[in-house]
Amino acid sequence: MPVIRTVCGDIAPDRLGFTYLHEHLIGGALKPGSDPDLTLDQPEAAAAELRVFAAAGGGALVEMSPVDYGRNPLALRRLSEATGVHIITVTGFIKGTSMEPFVADRSLNQIADRMIAEVLEGIDATGIRAGVIKAGSSKDSITPTEEKVLRAAARAHRETGAPISTHTEAGTMALEQIALLRSEGVPPERMLIGHLDRRLDWEYHLAVARTGAHFGYDQFGKTKYAPDATRVDFVARLVQAGFRDQLALSGDLARRSNFPAYGFPDAPGYAHLIQRVVPLLHQAGLSQADVDALFITTPARLLAFGD
Repeated sequence: MPVIRTVCGDIAPDRLGFTYLHEHLIGGALKPGSDPDLTLDQPEAAAAELRVFAAAGGGALVEMSPVDYGRNPLALRRLSEATGVHIITVTGFIKGTSMEPFVADRSLNQIADRMIAEVLEGIDATGIRAGVIKAGSSKDSITPTEEKVLRAAARAHRETGAPISTHTEAGTMALEQIALLRSEGVPPERMLIGHLDRRLDWEYHLAVARTGAHFGYDQFGKTKYAPDATRVDFVARLVQAGFRDQLALSGDLARRSNFPAYGFPDAPGYAHLIQRVVPLLHQAGLSQADVDALFITTPARLLAFGD
């Protein structure tokens, strides 16, 4: 029976509920001199945001901070236990500039073995197992290191069945990521290609959709890239074109300034999609069944793996 692997253990897919597939709770950029706004280091603020999310109807989220972005599985388990929100953590890495210190002197098989162990056995000595494999690429290119990690992620998927969720820089290289992963035996339906709403190009998105891969519109609430109304329009058009069940919506909130609980009262926070975006989706013509597919059925199907 397939399960979803959370930081508190495996659960049945029908227990997941309303789900965001790409978010951040604890962690941040590790490089010296990084923007302090990118450091999420207050568990009490994360708990407050999760409680707001749960009160609005939220059930689960995937915390997409891997080891090269300050992953803290024990803190995530404590947050899940305190709030009742299901949290899925990841194995893998983001992209070249952050992953390089962790993988430069490791072979493809060594990287894959680490990913496999973190899914099947646990992260370090915590006993907490990852439920998603992460890999990524740079803007307009896949570096040799990134290619090595993407191929390692494919091997880890083949060994575990866990889905692969990717980082694309500014929405670029999606088709190349898909082609590379497919060449390594990963079915498109087990991929989630991230950040595609950073590049709102209709023909490009149709090309991605036609591969069969899931694709992330995960920048909701970030008006510096595009207004939510534009994202909603793309979602509605893709639903009308028959690609509803490949769409994954989220906010990828990774800055202190994204959260009211960090002292930014006008920030979107984790209630934004439920309270503001879902009504916009209905106004754009999506039914309740469509919304349920976007936030409940598709996440449960994508995140489930195992016999």
